[in-house]
Amino acid sequence: MNKVINLNEAAEHINDAAVIMIGGFLSVGTPEAIIDTILKKNCKNLTIIANDSGFPDRGIGKLVVNRQVKKLVVSHIGTNPETGRQMRENELEVELVPQGTLVERIRSGGAGLGGVLTPTGLGTMVADGKQIITVDDEEFLLEKPIRAEIALIKAARADAAGNLIFRKSARNFNPVIATAANIVIAEVQDVVPVGQIEPDEVMLPGILVDYLVMVREEHHGK
Repeated sequence: MNKVINLNEAAEHINDAAVIMIGGFLSVGTPEAIIDTILKKNCKNLTIIANDSGFPDRGIGKLVVNRQVKKLVVSHIGTNPETGRQMRENELEVELVPQGTLVERIRSGGAGLGGVLTPTGLGTMVADGKQIITVDDEEFLLEKPIRAEIALIKAARADAAGNLIFRKSARNFNPVIATAANIVIAEVQDVVPVGQIEPDEVMLPGILVDYLVMVREEHHGK
């Protein structure tokens, strides 16, 4: 199977009302070129699961500004004032999840688990409507697993089989997100033949990656 596709082919997998996970931390490690293509396609009513909503002019923030997002599941929105404005005006649904809990919920979704037990959020609005489970006389919130239809991730290098290498902190949430979606599309700077990436260097195995989109360095440098 040839996993390399172009940006337009990647966007064909994303339609109105899609549930999408997107990698990155404040747009570092975010697949900017794929997001720009979704922006042009103008998909509407998207549900996006990510660490944050980027900035108004970068990453996920562009989709928010363009009013393509119906719901966000994120750990914070402070770097994008437009997200906060739309939330206050009831134009955008935002589910705020503590960062560690968010990652564990995604990991649970990828591993086929029933959820994660955490004390984080007990006694706060985070606990509203959630099941509380007692273990050895201690209370925990049951946080349910999260999955998505599509995961959009970014890596520095891939081989033709989809094995990925991430660059420094751009690794962040990308590997765990790739485990919890039906289709995984990786934006990469370079694709090399199978065998040119040593097995010990692989940070995400190609079995988890469905498609590769090669984007030149100028877009990755933003």
